[in-house]
Amino acid sequence: MKRKRKRIRIKRVLPLLVLLITIVVIFYNNTNSDTPKPAIAKDVPMPTELHPVVKERTNQLIQRAAKKGIVVVITDGFRSAEEQDGLYEQGRTAEGAVVTHAKGGESYHNYGLAIDFALKTPSGDVVWDREYDRNGNSKSDWTEVVQMAKKLGFEWGGDWAKFKDYPHLEMNFGLTIADLQNGERPDSSLVAGPN
Repeated sequence: MKRKRKRIRIKRVLPLLVLLITIVVIFYNNTNSDTPKPAIAKDVPMPTELHPVVKERTNQLIQRAAKKGIVVVITDGFRSAEEQDGLYEQGRTAEGAVVTHAKGGESYHNYGLAIDFALKTPSGDVVWDREYDRNGNSKSDWTEVVQMAKKLGFEWGGDWAKFKDYPHLEMNFGLTIADLQNGERPDSSLVAGPN
């Protein structure tokens, strides 16, 4: 009798357990970033401009910020390996402060997957002031832009554990720098989608 009751309970509980697991899997898949999951192309030459999805999401970021009274300026996007080497020399063998720890080919900028931004004041000055509040809503405009960027699928350099790069936003599409150096690229035929 006891075994029969246990079998009946298991028969009742098992479908509920399967349903619960299915709901968790669906929820997890739907709550991940808006960044498209691209097909990966191999042995593709170095890009010469921003990836189409990064470009589209950058435009969306600028538009969303403008609706909140924030003027975003893109100070850097695609950067060649030669330009990257020049920046790397800053604070080392060239004048200026260290602005990067990445040599040519070691930055997502070199693969068209990163941008840097700043804010524009009403007088036309470009500022990197993370406390600036042009729209007067008692929230840092910088923080508002970063939150919008993350919703669009960007990762923020300010979240990095070691070298904080506050103006930096990137979409790596699950690819490491080593993957990119080995010729892998996110598929450039992706459509950014209507976020």
